[in-house]
Amino acid sequence: MPDENLKSKVEAVLFVTAKAMQPAEIADILKTGVDEVENALLDLVFDYSSREGALEIDDEDGYIIQVKAQHLDIVEKLCPVELKPAVVKTLTVIALKEPIRQSELKELRSNAYEHVQELLEKGLISRTKDKNGRSYNLKTTQKFAEYFKLKGDVKTLSKLLERTKELKDA
Repeated sequence: MPDENLKSKVEAVLFVTAKAMQPAEIADILKTGVDEVENALLDLVFDYSSREGALEIDDEDGYIIQVKAQHLDIVEKLCPVELKPAVVKTLTVIALKEPIRQSELKELRSNAYEHVQELLEKGLISRTKDKNGRSYNLKTTQKFAEYFKLKGDVKTLSKLLERTKELKDA
């Protein structure tokens, strides 16, 4: 049975990190052995899975404390969507050029496919097959407008940005 103090420390590490952690990373942070951390993690996984709480410890790609799937709708209402800067750049291209073909986006943004998947999962864009069925058309969603507190449509915003740029260039 792992040391309760170590178990609490491991739980604290999982609580404050926003990414899945490997046992070796946690052991390094806590200056303790990997075996001890693994035992504490197993005990924590058991603790979380045996109670009726809203949290769980996912261990698919490392260990992370997360909200159980059945409660994600609540979290999405309360917490803003977190996006990496590169994903925001991809979203910006989609918003300014919408509807944009996914193949065209790929030419403009090399990591577009990864970003598109993340944006779809977060509900910030929608994707529909184009007429020839070879690519997809991407557009922002109402959730995008709500998240960025946009009034009016994105095309109007795009025109305003273009005019602002033209005025600066003149």
